[in-house]
Amino acid sequence: MKTLLFLLLSGFISTAVAKEGPDDITGIWMNQSGKGQIQIYKEGEKYFGKIIWLKEPNNAQGNPKLDIKNPRVSLQNRPILGAVILRDFSFKNEEWSGGYVYDPANGKEYKCYMKLKDQKTLSVRGYIGISLLGRTEEWTRMR
Repeated sequence: MKTLLFLLLSGFISTAVAKEGPDDITGIWMNQSGKGQIQIYKEGEKYFGKIIWLKEPNNAQGNPKLDIKNPRVSLQNRPILGAVILRDFSFKNEEWSGGYVYDPANGKEYKCYMKLKDQKTLSVRGYIGISLLGRTEEWTRMR
């Protein structure tokens, strides 16, 4: 009887503290400012994210906002809506790392890692060189 009770409790506890799986990051996330939504998806064995919604998708003239601060001249005419801003992430040790985040507000790309705080909150850390020199945002799962 004690053995059965122990096994039941062990199963319950391990379910309650289940680790993240690689695909748990996929879905639609609202960025911290609430001005954009990013769809994170898997392509092969890597994870990517693209902007699928902007609170203000158009400029003052009513035209789609363009990626004008991109250092690659060939990309400066692309709309920000639809732009891939997360690329090349791999899942290891309960986090997604080895990838890059692009910030269309300043045209810069940063090394990045991401970690789920819970199933509804994603911590996204972009940095230069070492992770101490960076910024963290918390994104909220939309679906």
